[in-house]
Amino acid sequence: MADTDTRRYYEGIGRRKRASARVRIYVDGDATGAITVNDKDAKEYFPRFGDYLILAGPLSDAKLTGKADVSVHISGGGITGQTSAVRLGLARALVKYDENLRSPLRSEGHLTRDARVKERKKPGLKRARKAPTYTKR
Repeated sequence: MADTDTRRYYEGIGRRKRASARVRIYVDGDATGAITVNDKDAKEYFPRFGDYLILAGPLSDAKLTGKADVSVHISGGGITGQTSAVRLGLARALVKYDENLRSPLRSEGHLTRDARVKERKKPGLKRARKAPTYTKR
C-alpha cells in the first residue's frame, strides 16, 4: 500500500523503547490480507522467527486475518522494539475500527503499552548501574 491510497483506513500509533510505528488498516472488499512494513512485505522486513506472529497477533485475535490490509511505517529502535510497536499500533487501529474488539484485545495484552526504556547513564558509573571494580589497594 502506498500512502497515496484513497481507500478508507483506521490508524493507530504504537511505541516501544525508541521505536515508533504508524499503523493503518484497510478493511473493505478489496482487502487481500497483505501486511506491508516500510514498503516491504512484513515477513521480509521481520525475518526473525516469531516476530511476524507477534505483530500479527491482534489480527488473529480479532479474527480478521486475511480480511484487512495493513500498512506500517516504522522509525527508530531495534527489531524487538519495532515488533512490539507495530503490535500496539495495530491493536489501537483495530479498536478504532470496531470498539467491540477492545475487550478481547485487552485480555490478550495487546493494548498495554510496555513503558520500559533504557535507563540513563549516571556520572561515575560505567553504565546506568555498573560501578567500576572496587580495589582495596
